[in-house]
This record gives sequence, structure tokens and C-alpha cells, in this order.
Amino acid sequence: MFKIKVPASTANLGPGFDSIGLALGLYLQVDVYPSESWEIIHLSKELEIFPQDGSHFICRIAMETAAEFGKKLEPCKLVISSEIPLTRGLGSSASAIVAGIELADAIGGLNLTRDDKVRISSKYEGHPDNAGASVCGGLVVGVHGDGDTELVSFPVEDIRVIAVIPEHELPTEESRNVLPEELSFRHSVKASAVSNTFLAAFLSKNYDLAGRMMKQDLFHQPFRRNLVPHMERIEHAAREAGAFGSALSGAGPTIICLAESDKASSAALFLARRFPEYTVTVLDIDNKGSIVERTDSPLSLHER
Repeated sequence: MFKIKVPASTANLGPGFDSIGLALGLYLQVDVYPSESWEIIHLSKELEIFPQDGSHFICRIAMETAAEFGKKLEPCKLVISSEIPLTRGLGSSASAIVAGIELADAIGGLNLTRDDKVRISSKYEGHPDNAGASVCGGLVVGVHGDGDTELVSFPVEDIRVIAVIPEHELPTEESRNVLPEELSFRHSVKASAVSNTFLAAFLSKNYDLAGRMMKQDLFHQPFRRNLVPHMERIEHAAREAGAFGSALSGAGPTIICLAESDKASSAALFLARRFPEYTVTVLDIDNKGSIVERTDSPLSLHER
């Protein structure tokens, strides 16, 4: 019938807490086939812990999305594979949410726009950074509220991301629990100034300044450092390796390092030698976002 392909994402990039995200070249893929009932086949071993019927998270998101528009979905067989490690801060849950929304749109003929998909996925996530990046690709900047979700996306051509991925997991809830409920006005003003300067520097390709602002985040990284004791060592090593900046990826524990494209491979090699206990991989930035590709099918589905 069709295949859905959704990129991973990294959120925050340091000071852009819950508002800035970047789509990465790791993918969740869902191949969809006709079936009399919901059937899930997992091709990735890490996914085998999830249900194999209609209670699967992607199916539930799809059915809930369709119901919002007064539609009931016909069941399908889903063959799912993923390159995105779970609970490592690389947007695995956001990519599944986006896949479910794309599934509902394709089967139900909902005619959703990109803005619709960003809005629906952000309702599940509570913020638009991960899901917005997975939908739109590139660098995204956005805000989510009760009434609407605003998101702006920018293609990024000359940067690659080096992900330093620990073997251990860090549940998002645990990482959220160390954050304060409130920040003082003075603290918030300084934190916002750092975030604004980071974004202006990144978009104007002043990468040295962007990297310095990533390290000066005041919104979340200072409170989470105790949960990621490897972070400071990787920050120093990344600078030495030629990356211009590094940050906690989402809620962690992965650390992402940003480097200009011609420096990324050598920087990754340096980091892999320095930290052999971690998985170090170079990732391209995905500028396309989620895609749905039709294949020959006897069913009449919404054309993509």
C-alpha cells in the first residue's frame, strides 16, 4: 500500500528549551499493507517489547487522530523498523506520534496540512520541538499553546551532527523531575537572551558564537548535569575535536555535537577513540521531514 518514513530529532540544542529542534538522519519506517485486523510486525529487535495488535502506540495515535475528524480507520498490517534508539533523547516517541498521524491521514483521507500535523503532534508532546522537526525537517523554532501552534522551519545544509550515545537509558520523566517549577524574572531574562543569541548566531552562520551560547544555557542543562556526568567530558573533547558546540539531546542521555560538514568525520573519529564505551555516529540533518510513499494497492487511499 504505502510506506511512512519519519526522521529522528534532537531538541533544545542547549538554550532553546521546548522550542527549538533539529531533524536527524535516523528513521522510523512503517510499511503498511491491507489486513482484516491490526497486525504489527517488528523488524527491529529493540521494538519487540511493544504490542503486536491495535493497542500499539502508533495504531492508537492513528485511531485517535482519525476520530478527531469523525473517521474510523480500516485495520492494516504494519511492518515497523527503526534506527532511532529508545529513551536516549533522539525523539523516538515523537517519531512514533508523527507516524501515527501520517497513518491516519493516509488511510482516512484526512487531507491534513503540515501545520495540522505539527499541531496534532504537539498536543501529544506538549511542545513542538521534536515532533515539529520530524514533520517539517531542518531546524524548527516554535511555540505551542492551548489555542494554536506556531512553527517556523529552516533548511540546514552545511552542518552535521555527531551523536554520542550511552548504552544506558534516561527516562524523560526522570529528567523532567529535576527541573525547577519556577525561575526568577532575572534568571528568565538572561536565559531568553542566551537562547535568542544562539538562534541569531546559528542562522547567520556565526557558529563559534552559537556554540558558546549552547554551553551557556540556563533553562535546563544546569539542572540535568548530575544525571549525565559524561556531559562535561564530552563537551571539552568535542571542542578539541573541532565541533563548534555540544548539548544534551532532548532529555538525554545522548550528547549531540555540531560541526561544519568538512570537520564532522574527523571529529567523530576523535570522539570514538576518546569514548570507546559510547556509540559515536555522524548524522546528516534531514531537511524533508516525514514522507509517505504510495505503492501499488487495490485499496482506494488518499493520494500522497
